[in-house]
Amino acid sequence: MPNPRLTGLGSGLFGCAVMLLVAGLCRLLLDGSAVVFGVLFLPVSALSAFWVRPADLVTVPVGVPIAFAVGIWPIAGGSEGLGGQLIGLVTALAVNAGWLYGGTLIAGVIVSVRKVRIMARKRGARGGGGRRVVRAPRPPGGRVDRRT
Repeated sequence: MPNPRLTGLGSGLFGCAVMLLVAGLCRLLLDGSAVVFGVLFLPVSALSAFWVRPADLVTVPVGVPIAFAVGIWPIAGGSEGLGGQLIGLVTALAVNAGWLYGGTLIAGVIVSVRKVRIMARKRGARGGGGRRVVRAPRPPGGRVDRRT
């Protein structure tokens, strides 16, 4: 599997572009099947979470639902005009909320596991991970006044 490292913005744009492509294909080939769109949203969510840079892990659970909303717009239906299109989009989001939550959950779990593994690797590289003893700094001159 390729190992690209996308920025947070790149991960969001990847998700939006792929979901728009999936929605266009669903509209052309499958008469706008929201189920196929939802099923294909799950691996896109996982890929977005796997391919983002470690520094941008927190952006994926935000970008994935945006990609879903952008992608579902072509198959949302709705009547003519901006108002009709917006009502169709909101209705499609409400009806397909399960897919939206599922993909966001998948991305969140993958990102969390990646973050925990990164933290464990850093702890191991630092030397054991035991508790460090932090001492209070000495005052200037090196003398400690114990009169209290």
